[in-house]
Amino acid sequence: MDSLIIPRRFNGPPDSGNGGYAAGRLAAGHGQDALRDGVTVILRNPLPLDTPLSVSPDAVRLRLYDGERLLAEALPGRVEASPIPAVSHETAVAATAGYPGRDNDNGTPFAYCFVCGPGRPDGLRLAPGPVAADTVAAPWTPDASLAPDPALIWAVLDCPGGWSGDLLARPALLGTMTARVLDLPEIGEPCVVLGRLLRRDGRKMFATTTLYGQDGRLLAQADQTWIEFTLP
Repeated sequence: MDSLIIPRRFNGPPDSGNGGYAAGRLAAGHGQDALRDGVTVILRNPLPLDTPLSVSPDAVRLRLYDGERLLAEALPGRVEASPIPAVSHETAVAATAGYPGRDNDNGTPFAYCFVCGPGRPDGLRLAPGPVAADTVAAPWTPDASLAPDPALIWAVLDCPGGWSGDLLARPALLGTMTARVLDLPEIGEPCVVLGRLLRRDGRKMFATTTLYGQDGRLLAQADQTWIEFTLP
C-alpha cells in the first residue's frame, strides 16, 4: 500500500473522513494476520475526503500523509479490555429508541456521519442506545450495497464508543483506536455492536467496543481514546 483515498461517502464530520473507517483502511496495510492480532491507529489531523493520500512505511509503522502533513499512524497493537458481554438482538433494537443522536438537528457535527448519522440513507445508521450503566448497544445488519471488510468493521466499532459517553453535552472525536477483527459477518446477518465508557481523564474519554454475530460469536473488539473539542 503506497496511497489511499477516503471517498466522500465515508465522512465523519461533514468535511473529513470517519475516524474508524479511515483507521481501518490504514490498518489493513499491515495485512490480515495483524488485523486479527491487533493494530493501533493514532489519528493526528482531520482526514481529507476524495483526496489521494500517501502512505509511508517503515519497519513498524505506516504513516498517512496529505502532502507533508501527517494525518495518522498505524502500528501493531493489542486490545486490552475484555469483550463487553453480549445482549440479544432484540435488546439492541429496543435500545435504539434511546439513541441521543437520532435527531438530524441535534447540534453536533455527527448528524450526517457515515456510521451514526440519522441523515444518511446511504450510511450504516447505527443508533446506539443505553442498555446498562455507561453501555450502549445497536443492531447492525450488513447488506449487499457494502459488503463487510475489515475497514467497514473498524467503522462499525467506532461510533458506539463515542456514544457511550455524552457526545451531545461533551462532543469528542476519535483520537486513537486499537482493534482486532476475528471474523467477518455474512451479508444479511443480524449483528450487535456495543460500546462502553471506561473512564475520563480531562478532555480524554476512554471507551471499548465489541461486535457480535448472530450466533453470539465474537467478531471484533476495539479500545479507543476520544478527545473532547469545543463546537464553533
